[in-house]
Amino acid sequence: MLKNHPKGLLVLFFSNMGERFGYYTMMAIFVLYLGAKLGWTKEDLGLIWSAFLGTVYFLPLFGGILADRIGYGRTVTLGIVTMILGYGLMAVPGMPEWFLFGALFVIAAGTGLFKGNLVVILGNLYQKDPYKKFQDAAFNIFYMGINIGAFFAPYAATGIRDFLLGRDGFWYDARLPGMSHEFLNGTLAADKLGEFTQLAQAQLGQGFTDLGTFARGYLDSLAASYNAGFAIAAASIVGSLVIFLAFRKYYREADYLHAKRVKQEGEVELTAKQTRDRIVALVLVFFVVIFFWMAFHQNGLTLTWFAKNYTVGSVGPGTKIFFDLPAFLAVIAAIIGAVFLVLPRFKAAWKGAGAALLLGGVAVAWWRYTTFGADNAISPELFQSFNPIFVVFLTPVVLAFFAWLAARKREPTAPKKIAIGMLITAGAYVVMVVASFGLQSPAELQSAGEVSPELLVPHWLIGTYFSLTIAELFLSPMGLSFVAKVSPPKYRGLMQGGWLAATAIGNILSGFVAIPYAKLELWQTFAILCFLCLLSFGFMIAILKKLEHGAAA
Repeated sequence: MLKNHPKGLLVLFFSNMGERFGYYTMMAIFVLYLGAKLGWTKEDLGLIWSAFLGTVYFLPLFGGILADRIGYGRTVTLGIVTMILGYGLMAVPGMPEWFLFGALFVIAAGTGLFKGNLVVILGNLYQKDPYKKFQDAAFNIFYMGINIGAFFAPYAATGIRDFLLGRDGFWYDARLPGMSHEFLNGTLAADKLGEFTQLAQAQLGQGFTDLGTFARGYLDSLAASYNAGFAIAAASIVGSLVIFLAFRKYYREADYLHAKRVKQEGEVELTAKQTRDRIVALVLVFFVVIFFWMAFHQNGLTLTWFAKNYTVGSVGPGTKIFFDLPAFLAVIAAIIGAVFLVLPRFKAAWKGAGAALLLGGVAVAWWRYTTFGADNAISPELFQSFNPIFVVFLTPVVLAFFAWLAARKREPTAPKKIAIGMLITAGAYVVMVVASFGLQSPAELQSAGEVSPELLVPHWLIGTYFSLTIAELFLSPMGLSFVAKVSPPKYRGLMQGGWLAATAIGNILSGFVAIPYAKLELWQTFAILCFLCLLSFGFMIAILKKLEHGAAA
């Protein structure tokens, strides 16, 4: 898969993977941390979520403007250092609200300097032959790095949380943060007091003294465990900085400014009309992807709440395999080994390695399976690990599918792939409409920490994440590659920032979905998302010829 690519791809791959591991470690616990620390309502959490995501993805617009003037590598390095500072501040226990919001802004500022400009360097690696024709594949591979980091992040966040809670004599229960805040605020309903008392006594046993002490102790311990998760994020991004600086020689030639290249090597500038046509095509795509990211980034908001409040908190041993990191990795190894054995393109040495992976993976998965009980707890954070691992697995499949179509001269253009992605996103939320139909509305649950009396198996959410992943692979890496190809050279940083600014608007809108979620029937919220994605698909089809003409200018 890496045969036809420059070594700089791997440097950028691992630099981005470390940063994304840190980012998604934070995102896995973001609303849960705020809920545990501050006890805010879902509407308030939704607004904070949307404001933060909007800032994270809007600031790359300014980061791109800066990088177009001072250089992409310099701006990326400054961004990584800033992010390390921001995550370090988030790791400080017991911080007041103003300190928390200041730390979040520092993270957003660092991400704005880093995110789009690393992509510009990647695109520059593929501007000329012999690499030019492999650019789309390069962006899919690069996208795998994002999702490898994102896959491990929820496990890291959950692991450190459970370890530190256990050290204090607690374990995680989704009902307790909301109940604890309500008890301390004097708003806990009388009919819930008995349940809260039973949960507290189950946690501490003979060590239980009174509910106030338990509530404060549990919330402090839970918040501190999330602070430790932010410290893990900071350490991961330190690794990104080391990789990016230590292996600069492999991407140095791609870290250039167009103005200097024109002056030194006489590159031809685009005409004013060509520049305008390309920018118009990009802006139209930016408008469409707003609605994709609005729908997609429900993973950390309404879909996380659905996992917490409407999905079973424990599963049988067969399903537990997919929520247990060693068992899940063993299953992955066995599948990879089976692929090596079955496909004729792999030689004897690869088939031997495949046999070892298959047998070893099956053995480890079986061993883990035998250690599980009849009923095994799962955490809502872990559902976010399915999307990235699906990306890693499905990327080679999607690449092979596109290559198969290309060989028959039937591969869709990038704008067509983006349109198809919007249609698949609509289908993903059809799954959620079906799953949630007839369930109690969030308003009927009455409290942020209360769990629905009717809980669903996790396969509904897993199926939704699977569908969203396929949509993402049709849309996101193809969109990044499209921007890299079509952007006027002197505005590459700005245009990558524009793509991320569109993502920012989508992220801001994603938080506002908390409003209908809190007020409407559950299925109606997901139906709204489905409808908006269908509208975006129709709009994309209507402007397809204009987009393809602008891209060719």
